[in-house]
Amino acid sequence: MEMVGRFFRAPEASFFLFGPRGTGKSTWLKALYPEAFFVDLLAPETFRLYSAAPERLRDAVEARPAVRQVVVDEIQKAPGLLDVLHQLIELKKGWQFILTGSSARKLKRTGTDLLAGRAARTTMHPFMAAELERAFDLDTALRLGMLPVVRGAQSPDQALGAYVSLYLREEVQAEGLVRDLGQFARFVEAISFSHGAALNTSAVARECQVNRKTVDGFVSVLEDLLLGFRLPVFAKRAARHLAQHPKFYYFDSGVFRAVRPTGPLDAAAETAGLALEGLVAQHLRAWIAYGNEDHSLHYWRTKAGREVDFVVYGPRVFLAVEVKNSRLVHDPDVNGLRAFREDYPEAEVCLLYRGKERLKVRDVLCIPCEEFLLKLVPSAPIALSH
Repeated sequence: MEMVGRFFRAPEASFFLFGPRGTGKSTWLKALYPEAFFVDLLAPETFRLYSAAPERLRDAVEARPAVRQVVVDEIQKAPGLLDVLHQLIELKKGWQFILTGSSARKLKRTGTDLLAGRAARTTMHPFMAAELERAFDLDTALRLGMLPVVRGAQSPDQALGAYVSLYLREEVQAEGLVRDLGQFARFVEAISFSHGAALNTSAVARECQVNRKTVDGFVSVLEDLLLGFRLPVFAKRAARHLAQHPKFYYFDSGVFRAVRPTGPLDAAAETAGLALEGLVAQHLRAWIAYGNEDHSLHYWRTKAGREVDFVVYGPRVFLAVEVKNSRLVHDPDVNGLRAFREDYPEAEVCLLYRGKERLKVRDVLCIPCEEFLLKLVPSAPIALSH
């Protein structure tokens, strides 16, 4: 696959770059900083060298006076390097230290806060449709997702299948994040039925035959590995009784499809609809992360059953979005958006669907989902007009 330009923009100072494995962090950094000193902690020899004696990093940097960028790849593998990096950032004025990570769990325990104020926290997401441009196809995105490591593989279907097992083996097992890998593997499947739905950890626990606290811990592991996220209810100036539980999503539509068990009783349209909703969610998260502004993503659901899939709220955008995996829009499809607009007349609302034309249904703008995603560009307003 040809090198794809990414919307992510690196800070000028030192920074953490988090993101799940396969989102293209290392590839992007090597292209941007070809002269940088790279420390790849996924390489066994390098890992042994620096985990045994973290101070060796200081010696290695001192031996390269002409270098001005240092990249430490997968910093969570050797969190003991953080103390050394803290010292180097203080000593090497004008140098840039870039620390990538695919898991925040160890860093939470071992002191990422040591670098607070000295290294910004940034995130790289899977591809956005506007990054792929003409190479973007909605049906392919729903089946394979948007991970660069999958989309660039010779056999994308095999690469997607291997991706989940890689995380179970390398991240969960090698890092000792859970005691029972079999339980966690069952959980990864079971929680796929909560993708795009309010998260009921008690129900997931019953399905996995474990206690609820175990499931709560497993959800935290998924979040720390950046493989899943919870979406809170939008409750500002609430005029109605609202749902309390957050919704859960896997971070990539392809990963969701890979872990979701299917059988003769599973409706293909239902799974595709959840994948479409997740695809929109991951795009909105990337738009927020890359835009460097204080926006947040929520959903809205009343206890009476009115619901809006996504609410983007911030200084530039207040937008409610409903997603329908249908080529036609019917009047009841916009009921949730109309209820939201009654409570929040300041908000813009739109419905995304699988058709080809823009429509107005009961004064609600309906936009083809593919068109919306292709026009979603960070640092630019979400364009609802042509």
